Amino acid sequence: MPEIHHETAVFTGRVQGVGFRYTALEVAREYEVAGFVSNLPDGRVHLEAEGRPEEVEAFIAAVQERMHGYVRNVERQSRVRVAQFGGFSIR
Repeated sequence: MPEIHHETAVFTGRVQGVGFRYTALEVAREYEVAGFVSNLPDGRVHLEAEGRPEEVEAFIAAVQERMHGYVRNVERQSRVRVAQFGGFSIR
């Protein structure tokens, strides 16, 4: 199987209870990405996305831009791996 760009982003700030996951889902429809977004028990939001590097980068940047007033910090890790997702979802 071919490998694909994958990125994990963890958003910190006031990111739960403000429509963050729904916004990420809506933004994902504008890009060729697959993955998921979920709330973490500690109040952060976890997002995983895979696709072409430029699509994943633009997608995460768009999520940050739309949620600008709520995001204090983003921790990101990227790697190349076999694709694991079909579509984008809220978990």
